Amino acid sequence: MTLETLKSSLPEYAKDLRLNLDSVLGEGGAPGLDGKQIRAVALAAAIVSRYAPLTRAIEAFASEQLDAGECDGVRAAAAIMGMSNIYYRFTHLVGNDEYQTLRAGLRMNVLARPGVDKVAFEAACLAASAVNGCGACLASHEKVLRQHGMSAQGVQSIARIAAVIHAVAVTVEQAAAA
Repeated sequence: MTLETLKSSLPEYAKDLRLNLDSVLGEGGAPGLDGKQIRAVALAAAIVSRYAPLTRAIEAFASEQLDAGECDGVRAAAAIMGMSNIYYRFTHLVGNDEYQTLRAGLRMNVLARPGVDKVAFEAACLAASAVNGCGACLASHEKVLRQHGMSAQGVQSIARIAAVIHAVAVTVEQAAAA
């Protein structure tokens, strides 16, 4: 499934998603991000949204500007956030500060050499964390992105892309099942 096929499969009631998808995947609709960052964010959001046809379509879109190693770096971001978002959401939500003082004991070697540039990797981590709903990881990755010079508008663009990609995944999956 291509992005165009995917967009055309959105039901009429989801016309806004079709329009938003066109917007956020272009540099004009994602201020503060370059083409590689847009694609990294979209791919991470698609992966964690867990709808394979959308992920394949976004992988093709991402491959327009990301090489295979960079796509693997984004996949690594989605994978590590799949673990980290659960763990750190737990330590935050359980309400017992003692858990935050304990060593996590989870390997995260990919953070040192992700296979994609640091800003694109952090942007992918932020997008995955937004979809997965981990406030602690959102705050951490937003802080790193801002330290690397990303504007508030760039961070907002990441959140917008993640929101639209996730909404498209849910809507297309449900429409296909109906």
